[in-house]
Amino acid sequence: MDSSTINRAIALPSEADAATTSLFTLEVPYTPPFSFSSLLGFFRDRSLAGVELIDKQSYQRAVIFGDSNPVAGWIRVEDCPDLSCLVVTATAILKPWESAIAQQVSHLFDTDCNPASIACALSTLPNHVSSCVIEGVRVPGCFNGFETACRAILGQQISVKAANKLAARVVEAYGTPIDCPIEGLTHCFPSPQQIRAIPSLESAFGVLGIIKTRSYCIGEIARLITEDVLNLSPQAPKEETLQTLLSIKGIGPWTAGYIALRVLDHPDVFLEIDAGIAHGLPTLSPKERRALAAQWQPWRSYAVLAIWNSLSA
Repeated sequence: MDSSTINRAIALPSEADAATTSLFTLEVPYTPPFSFSSLLGFFRDRSLAGVELIDKQSYQRAVIFGDSNPVAGWIRVEDCPDLSCLVVTATAILKPWESAIAQQVSHLFDTDCNPASIACALSTLPNHVSSCVIEGVRVPGCFNGFETACRAILGQQISVKAANKLAARVVEAYGTPIDCPIEGLTHCFPSPQQIRAIPSLESAFGVLGIIKTRSYCIGEIARLITEDVLNLSPQAPKEETLQTLLSIKGIGPWTAGYIALRVLDHPDVFLEIDAGIAHGLPTLSPKERRALAAQWQPWRSYAVLAIWNSLSA
């Protein structure tokens, strides 16, 4: 697929059609308790301009499916606590990918986890972080593994706000534009193939304010995915994928761990060098934090989120 094809605007149904027959809904069940508001808060703080819209009730994003004939649309996810499910509304053009949408929304909102097992394993966590709430905690996943991995790299050693700005510049410059009736949803994140097609990637990204090390990392991840060496999905072998990520110059334990936590659906990642974890456990060294976290295995990813959520609270 050449750049003129992958960067063309992909049409969506008109607003009038969307308001009548051009939508479908599906339900994604979960086991309560389920802290939907905490997940929305996490996504809202990291909202990617052009791709995502998050308010206090719903999550919306532009999505694209298909390789040879890409089809774009949008989805909206809302909580229905009375039925213990998420309700997903999507443009009808995406109906052939209904099953894939359900799977990816489930991964995004971690609907398959067992909250009782997690609550039992993390029962001692509030003794160390007094404001921690274990009930209903979920690990925010992702809808697009490559997108989230790129954003993890862009966020190395800078604030979430600064990382959001860099990612938005990438989307505006190299994402796939779509015609969408929802104001604010304008692009899909560029694919690995699109990133590989950019001439002189480090120079091109340099214009956007992205340093060479991070541009190189993103380029390498795109290359490994397109060469079928790297699989960024929950189905990928976790330890093998972690080692592949760590073999890329510029990707260290924090970045690889963050990608494993959000992209690979790894339930037992502990980011002892993370700034938020350090803030939540301020009297402990990284080594001591990791030793403490051993008691929360095999659900340490949920401990990380519970600590992060406590800082937001």
